[in-house]
Order: sequence, then C-alpha cells, then structure tokens
Amino acid sequence: MVGVKDEKSEKCLELFLKIGLDERTAKNTIANNKVTTNLTAVIHEAVVTDGCDRRIGNLLYTVATKYPANALVHRPALLKYIVSSKIKTPAQLEAAFSFFASTGSEDFKLDEFEEVCGVGVEVSTEDIERTVKEVFEENRSSILELRYRTNVGDLFANVRKRLPWADPKIVKQLIDAKMYELLGEKTAADNEKPTKKKEKKDKPAKAEEKKIADDALGQPSEEDLNPYLIFPRPEDNIQVHTEVPFSDGSVLRCCNTKEMLEKHLKVTGGKVFTRFPPEPNGYLHIGHAKAMFVDFGLAKERGGCCYLRYDDTNPEAEKKEYIDHIEEIVKWMGWEPFKITYTSDYFQDLYELAVELIRRGHAYVDHQTPEEIKEYREKKMNSPWRDRPVAESLKLFEDMRSGLIEEGKATLRMKQDMQSDNFNMYDLIAYRIKFTPHPHAGDKWCIYPSYDYSHCIVDSIENITHSLCTLEFETRRASYYWLLHALGLYQPYVWEYSRLNISNTVMSKRKLNFLVTNKYVDGWDDPRLMTLAGLRRRGVSSTSINAFVRGIGITRSDCSLIRLDRLEYHIREELNKTAPRTMVVLNPLKVVITNMDSSSIMHLDAKRWPDAQTDEAFYKVPFSNVIYIEHSDFRKNDSKDYYGLAPGKSVLLRYAFPIKCTDIILADDNETILEIRAEYDPSKKTKPKGVLHWVAEPSPGVAPLKVEVRLFDRLFNSENPAELDDWLADLNPKSKELIHNAYTEPSLRDAAVGDRFQFERLGYFTVDEDSTPEKLVFNRTVTLKDGYAKVGK
Repeated sequence: MVGVKDEKSEKCLELFLKIGLDERTAKNTIANNKVTTNLTAVIHEAVVTDGCDRRIGNLLYTVATKYPANALVHRPALLKYIVSSKIKTPAQLEAAFSFFASTGSEDFKLDEFEEVCGVGVEVSTEDIERTVKEVFEENRSSILELRYRTNVGDLFANVRKRLPWADPKIVKQLIDAKMYELLGEKTAADNEKPTKKKEKKDKPAKAEEKKIADDALGQPSEEDLNPYLIFPRPEDNIQVHTEVPFSDGSVLRCCNTKEMLEKHLKVTGGKVFTRFPPEPNGYLHIGHAKAMFVDFGLAKERGGCCYLRYDDTNPEAEKKEYIDHIEEIVKWMGWEPFKITYTSDYFQDLYELAVELIRRGHAYVDHQTPEEIKEYREKKMNSPWRDRPVAESLKLFEDMRSGLIEEGKATLRMKQDMQSDNFNMYDLIAYRIKFTPHPHAGDKWCIYPSYDYSHCIVDSIENITHSLCTLEFETRRASYYWLLHALGLYQPYVWEYSRLNISNTVMSKRKLNFLVTNKYVDGWDDPRLMTLAGLRRRGVSSTSINAFVRGIGITRSDCSLIRLDRLEYHIREELNKTAPRTMVVLNPLKVVITNMDSSSIMHLDAKRWPDAQTDEAFYKVPFSNVIYIEHSDFRKNDSKDYYGLAPGKSVLLRYAFPIKCTDIILADDNETILEIRAEYDPSKKTKPKGVLHWVAEPSPGVAPLKVEVRLFDRLFNSENPAELDDWLADLNPKSKELIHNAYTEPSLRDAAVGDRFQFERLGYFTVDEDSTPEKLVFNRTVTLKDGYAKVGK
C-alpha cells in the first residue's frame, strides 16, 4: 500500500510540475489531500495534462484552492477562458470567483460575466506607462523624501485601482524602472539600517512587495486556504451516507437507510452538528486546542452547532474540578457550546440499548480476567462464555446492574469478530462494574459503559453529522459502525485528522498527571506545561493559540513533531502588536553619574508603542544620578564586537543620554563589581553604537520598584521526550529561574494580573496571579527572538 501511495504521489508531482508549479509548491500541494484532488480534477477538466504555460498553471492552482463550492457546475466554462487566455490575470480570476459565488449553480449571462471579468479588455504597456507616470508625479515629493523606503505597495495599488485589468508583472516592472529613473542607484544612506520609526514603516512595504510578487504569480497564500474545505459541505451531507453497507478493508463506512436520514435531517435541518468530547480526568492541553478548532470551528464556519460533551464514563479518574476547568477553558478559547451535555446524561438510554444488544445476540456477559482477555485476543480465541444463552446474559447483566456481582468478576462484551484483522473488533468491553460514585450522576449506577460502547451511541442520539477525532482512533471506526448497525441506529460521518504533537514536552494525560501529582511541576497550570491553563498563566492568549492551530492546518497526514518555535512565532506576532513596552533590569548593577546633582530628578518621555505619536503612546520615567543597568551589559575588558559599557567607553541610555564609564568600584576580592562611576552627556553630542535599558532611583536614596521575575524555558531537553525510556531524566533542570530582586520603573506599580508587557531587550512578560500588593510577580511568556531558530534547519 505504501508503494502504491508513493507511486500516486510521484504521478501527481509530475503532473503539477508540467503545468509550471515550482517544485516546493507542488510538493506542499501533494501533502494536502483536498487540494491535490481538486487540482488534479481541474487539470483534467482544463485538458492540460500534457502541460501548459506557467501563468496558466498558476491560475489553475488558484481555481483548485479558491473556486466557490456552490458553483462547481460552471468551473469547466471558467477553465476554457483561462486556457484560451481570455482570463489571464489574478484580478480577472478573483472577479470571476465573486461572480460565480453570487450566481451559484444557476445559469448565467455570458455578456455579464465577460464584462465583470474584463474579458477582451486589453491594457497596453503604453497605458500602464502613462498611469505609472501619473502616480509618480502625484507622489513625487514623498518619493524624493523617503527614496527607497517608499511604500511601493501603495504605488502599485494606486495603479491597479485605475487599471484593474493591467498585467501585474508589467506594473511592477515599470514601477521599479520609474523608481530607478527618479532616484538612481541606492546610496549608502539608503542601505543604512533605518531608525525604529522608519523600520516599522519599511516592513509593510516589504510585505506588500511580497504580496505583489505572489499576486503576479497567481499563488494563494496559506491563509487564503480554508482549513475546513477538507470536510463535506452541508449540502453534501447526504452524499456521505449510503443506504448500502460496504467496507473499505477493515474500516466500515456509515450506511443509513432513507428513513434514518429523513429522521436525522428533520432534527438538524441539514445543518452541521459536531461535538467536542473531552474526558474530565485532567486539564486540557494544546492538543485539545486543535480539537476545539476542528469541532467548534467547523460548526461555526458552516453555521451549525457544536456540543460540549463530557465523556464521563470513568468515575475513578474524574473530578468536578476538571469539569469546571473544561467549561471555563472552552469559553476562554473563544468557543460557545450549542449545549453542554454529559455521556452520563444518557446512562439510562445506554443501559437499555445494551439490553437490546444482548437480546439481538450481539453481546454477552463474560467472566474472564483482564489477563485472560488479553491472552485470548492475542490468540484470536473466543471467550468460553461467548455463546452462553441470551437469557442467561440478560439475567447476569441485570445482576451487574443491581450490584449483585463483585467488581472485576464480570463484564459485558460485544460479540464482534475475533478473526478480524482489526484488533478493535475483538469483542470489546461494553460495560464493567465499578462501585464508585460518579461526579455527575451520583451513586445511582455501579456499572459504567466503556468509551467504545458509549461514544458512537451518544453521537447518534445527539444527531452528530461529523464525528471528528484524531488518527489513532481510525482503527476504532470499524467498531463504531458495527455497533450502530447492530442496534439499527443513525450513523454519523466519521473523519480522522492528525493529532497535534509539540516538541520539548509531553502531551499524554497520564504523563502530565504524573508530573503534577509527583510535584515535578507546580500544578496543572504550571507555565512550563503545554496545558491551556499553563499557557494562559504564562501570558499566551487564546487568539495566538488559535492562529497557530489554523497555521498548521487540518490534514489526515500523520504529522511529525511540530517545533515549539512555530507556536512561539504566533505568540510574538500578537504580543508585538498588543504588549506595551517598559524597562526592567533583571540583575541590577548600580551606576552613579558623577557629573549630575544627586538631588536632581528629570522625568523623560519613554514609548509604550514604537510607532504611535499620541499622548497615550508615551509614559514618564525618572532619570537621576543613580541608575541601574544589567550586569551583563558591563565588561571590564572591551572588544570590537561588544556594544555594552566598558571602562572609558560610552553607551546610550534608551530614551535618555549617553554615559561614559569613568571608574569601577570593586569589592575586597578585586573581582566583584559593586558600582560603576560614569559621566553623562546632557548635550547628546556623543553618538555611541550601544543602547542599553536602565532603571533609575525615582528620588534620592529611594530604590526603584522591586519585582519578582520568573524565566521559563522548555520543560524537556529533547525534542520528543515521550519516546525516551527514561523520559523523566530528560527534564530540563533550568526550565525555571527565579529572579527575586529585579528593578522596574514606577509606571508598572499599577499593573494587574494578566497584563502583558514587553520588557525592552528581554522579552514578553505577564503579571502572575501570585502577585501581591507588596510585590509584583512576572512570568516570561516568550523571548524577543527565537534562540532555537537555527536548530535542526
């Protein structure tokens, strides 16, 4: 099977390269089954299997990824326009998509379509040259001032607004030529690193230029791909159900009768119904964030409903604490359940269906021990009690229900297929005896259903349309459909996707529980854990987690480990826009400015937001003759590649003045630095290269505001500790560092729990719940730069 799959992939790759896709795009496409299927169909519909021009090929790729699903009947007509080059630019194609999206499957007027899409409209190079010249004349003074830092994207958009059907490549070429004609070669000043203000202006321009290049090639960005396109659309729901049962190897597919479907559709109204079914036996982790994104996200995207259903069938491991946590964290993640239900809500229904299963000859009461069951399964042997009379199993099951049989002395097993190639068909346990009160159902029951028995039945009862789970459950699909078929119940559509695995951590609830209960970490919300509570306490937002999950996509490819860097990228992206700047010194080194009066205090403007110019963007910091810098920002011995402070050397204090080290005060050991003496340059004529953050005494003899800072790092040293035999030995002893006496400027005094800040040059931090009125505590969310970026690349 692997060889067949590889051969198919090779054929697809060859086909995609023939239409001009670059190799990277072609290989990425093959990794996405949905896009691969769509693009292959588009190529055959367009009759270009022998190859075509790269421009046409890229437009076909855009059709495969963006074409409106409600108008597939018109896709062949559009492809003829593309292949004949009547539609030849991305702008024309986008206009066609909008036209067909509003038309749907209804007939359309050809003349209206061609007018909307600019078919036949020829924009000459002369027309483009003339328009580019007009745009440059209108913006001449600004271009001359900013030179090569001009936002080329704005110029491009201006031209395209006037000439929507112009060839974007020609527009870009003429704009570049005009820039050179007006400005000439880049000068040394153009190549200098811009100031912060200009740098921030420059970044959108670069991003826009990249977008121009993408548009010119017709390449859609990853963000343009709807991650939910892999699922059947609501109008296709009936198509994924069939009245004829059939199998694909050992994995059964749903097979509903017409009557079942009609009854189901009467309840759902044709809408998508999903469920997020966590077990309340621990705190949710980031893998559950992906499950929520899939379950709640699909329902939301399709205008449907998603249940929050607690899979509470094991009272020994479940707690009210976990139930409350799950409901609270689901809302924090931005999801609103259609209803909150419990598998235990259906215990009576499940019991009655189990009785019916016995009556139909599909279940029996068994007395084998767990060890015997394991041995018999390995040998594919039937249990000695498998063929006991139905009446006898009914009586024994009632005895189990009444508490007349000891725990561990009997189970109810489904009579499936002990000769199957799928071990999940080896007479799975449906009920077991547990004399344990239930956190939701109380002490009413002493028998509890298994996941394999209850999950599919409750899906059916709740009329779930899309039963979504991770790939490790794929082999259970056979049992899922076997049981529903045996009971004659409605069968949802089951679809599996790859689970989320993050590097340098463990995702197993068993391992997480072990770390928590054995005090290797400080509870389920320890910021080093990948639990959602831990991430939240670390200062990570739900929106950045959802952005990360969206970015990795939803596929059936069994993905390898996702590097932690990727999550951290999304965290930084958001915090860079939302976290105000401030200055904190973690390991203070005292600096006395000798040419400043000890009673003098200045209040200088510092910036919370680098680009903003409003009053709210600024805050005041005191500057006095006693300041503190980081110990690591001073060296006794200077070097060319060092930009910190050293004897006889100057640095710039951010938002303040240049200072020059004039003396060092050492301890009796002649090694330990107690204090630095320096002079400041009030005229700011000195232009040192190094820029340091700092904190000053707010008034003479008064120490700066003291705070505690917790620096968190990866919990495990190895990328995949779960694969190690001794995974606990891989714990990173430096995963948590406490700094008790950091100094900060006074404006942080009013910070509240959960507030996020960028400590300049240090990273992003949040106020921890351990803070008190006497002392604030900050957790480091993420560093400013990724120290692991080059690892493994």
